[in-house]
Amino acid sequence: MLIVDILAAAGEAAPQNKFGFAEALEQGGFIAYATVIILGVMSFGSFYILFTKWFEQSKILRQFNAVRTSFWKAPTLKEGATKLEKNSAWRQIVDDGVKAEEEAAKLKDPTESHDWLHGSLARSEATINAKLATGLPFLATVGATAPFIGLFGTVVGIYRALIAIGIAGSASIDKVAGPVGEALIMTALGLLVAVPAVLAYNYLQSRNKRIAEMLTGFSTDVLANIASGGAVKPAIATGSAKPAAAPARPAAAPAKP
Repeated sequence: MLIVDILAAAGEAAPQNKFGFAEALEQGGFIAYATVIILGVMSFGSFYILFTKWFEQSKILRQFNAVRTSFWKAPTLKEGATKLEKNSAWRQIVDDGVKAEEEAAKLKDPTESHDWLHGSLARSEATINAKLATGLPFLATVGATAPFIGLFGTVVGIYRALIAIGIAGSASIDKVAGPVGEALIMTALGLLVAVPAVLAYNYLQSRNKRIAEMLTGFSTDVLANIASGGAVKPAIATGSAKPAAAPARPAAAPAKP
């Protein structure tokens, strides 16, 4: 019983924290809650875009292995297209190239036919790049505006602290700790949302540039294959060649006595 009484007395004597995160939001009122909700939506959207675009990019990069290993081994583009996954970026370029070839045959001017093929493949490539870029403007917007949204909450918190000082007539810690703590929390939340968004934007953008280069090279190979009637194909590595053995050195001549 003595131990229970001591613990109960210690619990009653322990000071309660009146300057926690929840207490700061309650003191901030509607503006504090609205700021936190907006930053929370921004953070959720940033991570959602990061993971969804990463999986999409990884799928395209993985599908490129099929292009290098099986597609160009087919005798025609149509047969090679059957070895690619449906609704993939590489399949879309091939299908658009085959369709453009059929439509270009109707043109009487060979120069116009080549321009039509080139323009059709470029348009298909631009469509894929535009789809890959969806969501990145949101990340850029979050990275640019989240610190200012947090700064808005900071300004409001400092303003409330100044009002508390003016009403009390003294800058005592119990009067300004709550508003100042709220202001610092808003600043930290703004940075916590902005920094991952900027990092995710730069990371996804670099991967998109890499995929765009691969799409450009593949589109150029498809155009060359169509223009040459299937004669031009990129070099395909069939396996690692063993290094040639070094030639044997000639035997040294015997020394003369």
